[in-house]
Amino acid sequence: MSATHPAVPLTERAAAHVMPTYGPPKATFVRGQGTALFDEAGNAWLDFLCGLAVTSLGHAHPAVTDAVTEQAGTLVHTSNLFLTEPAVGLAERLARITGWDDAKVFFAQCGATANEAAIKLARKHGKQRSPDKVRVVALDGSFHGRTLATLEATGQPAKHEPFAPLAGFVDHVAHDDPDALRAAVTAETSAVLLEVVQGEGGVRALDPAVLAAAREACDEHGALLIVDEVQTGIGRTGPWFAFQATDVVPDVVTVAKALANGLPIGACIARGPAAGVLSPGDHATTFGGNPVTAAAANAVLDTIEAQGLLDTARVRSQRLIEGLQRLADVAPYACGVRGRGLLLGLELDAPVAAAVEAACRDRFLLVNAVAPDVVRLAPPLTVSREEVDLALSALEEALSSVADAPA
Repeated sequence: MSATHPAVPLTERAAAHVMPTYGPPKATFVRGQGTALFDEAGNAWLDFLCGLAVTSLGHAHPAVTDAVTEQAGTLVHTSNLFLTEPAVGLAERLARITGWDDAKVFFAQCGATANEAAIKLARKHGKQRSPDKVRVVALDGSFHGRTLATLEATGQPAKHEPFAPLAGFVDHVAHDDPDALRAAVTAETSAVLLEVVQGEGGVRALDPAVLAAAREACDEHGALLIVDEVQTGIGRTGPWFAFQATDVVPDVVTVAKALANGLPIGACIARGPAAGVLSPGDHATTFGGNPVTAAAANAVLDTIEAQGLLDTARVRSQRLIEGLQRLADVAPYACGVRGRGLLLGLELDAPVAAAVEAACRDRFLLVNAVAPDVVRLAPPLTVSREEVDLALSALEEALSSVADAPA
């Protein structure tokens, strides 16, 4: 007997049994193909959100589908007491694309758990030098996850309030003040944790001076520099990792979202002395490095390399940036563009981002209001020129409709 009740709307079933941690659903999708999602009525939606920068190869990519199908029919799970080729191969691949010959990887299930591993690694590294070297410096506006440790590292106080008091080991400083960052790093600091581009913080790229200050302060005080590439990694901003377009090299990088194109995976990648900090029993996870998700991730990396998608994404990024800049010249509310690669924010001169997001949905375009005055766009690396132009046209219409709406 089926456990589902097809006569009852999916929204009602969800309201009855799914915890409402994401608010009212905006739509119900039944399948995806490329840059399109299809709803229950058969409408095609242009997906310029990618499940929050996750499906960077688009939906139902055949390389990922084939890899998952083959691996699921071969070996699904063994636990980390044993080795599998997909996980070891993926660790080798991640070492290569970071450019770190000595890199070692801990596999997790998502960005938060990858960052949790990085924080634990940093605290152990610090305690090996001094018992009190356990503090972390992070930036205002940052987002690093919702586990208790990563929630505390997240520089958004409103997200802390329901769960206070927190442990109190994180010091936050302004995202644009290199002097404040230097001053915050002390002998008790085990790590500086930051994003090269703050995704949930409003698609804000850090000033190179802030990155340089973080590296210098960590070197001076024997702390680790952790770069959270959960949203920016795997080609989203141009190179494999956003830090690779800067002059700063971190000690630890975390990645998740786009790594397996929608399957749950995260990775904490460390180099140098940091790579050897964790010992047996220090950290673990049942599903980390799962053969199926690792196979999917290997397929993602294979596809990006074989199809030259890092170069394609740079070309599409330029077209999208130029289109958004044109909107800033001609469309109501639009006033600027921020971000890198295919992680972009359209700046608005009024707090109408939520209304613009809703107006885009009315036109079957998926974007999201990442701040009251910023609309985020994160299309797949496979997006076509025509799809970029369609999105820009829908966005221009949405801006005009919000401007024409009654107050």
